[in-house]
Amino acid sequence: MKHIFILLLLCSSLSYAKESTCYGTTSNGRLVNAVKLPGGGKNFVAYSKMARLAGRTYVHSSVSDIVINAYAKLEKSEPTKVFKYAETGFKEGGKFKPHKTHQNGLSVDFMTPVVDEDGNSVHLPTNPLNKFGYNIEFDDLGSFDGYKIDYVALAAHIVELHKESIEQGFDLWRVIFDPKLQANLYKTEYGKYLKENIQFSKKRSWVRHDEHYHVDFKVPCK
Repeated sequence: MKHIFILLLLCSSLSYAKESTCYGTTSNGRLVNAVKLPGGGKNFVAYSKMARLAGRTYVHSSVSDIVINAYAKLEKSEPTKVFKYAETGFKEGGKFKPHKTHQNGLSVDFMTPVVDEDGNSVHLPTNPLNKFGYNIEFDDLGSFDGYKIDYVALAAHIVELHKESIEQGFDLWRVIFDPKLQANLYKTEYGKYLKENIQFSKKRSWVRHDEHYHVDFKVPCK
């Protein structure tokens, strides 16, 4: 009986450790053996418990590793900052309304890091009343309802995502963030690294991407 129990545990572990396989593209694809991102950690949280229960936070296993490890590194590089991730995709990929992408497990939305009126790093509020944060609009100065965009935290996060991607043998394909606000990222200590390594969107997307930034990871798909 003991041997059977151990065998079941081993089988369960092997099944859990199975890597994801993505097919197609971010705008026309699917995903096999997806991984659900955790609800939170020491310095990050998910944008909605409701959305997680609805199955909207699945990604490719390699993307999951990159995202989680990047947050761990930010505990050291930016220990006073907190972060929040948003929409990712369904367990089997495919169309993910209202998004035009997020179909093969390689796309992740992150809510824009902010500071409060005292300069403390806090989470941007996300709830059904503001469409889980997606209905928030920052002004041209990066302000909204007492919150200001934390460009240092945002830049640091993108840098860690890129470094972790490279370390695991992958890369970032692109980062979509409001072009009018991008210049502020280059004014931070991470500006030189961003200019040399990150492909930012140059044209405004069909939605503004100011309250969140969209990251596409470059992982081989079938």
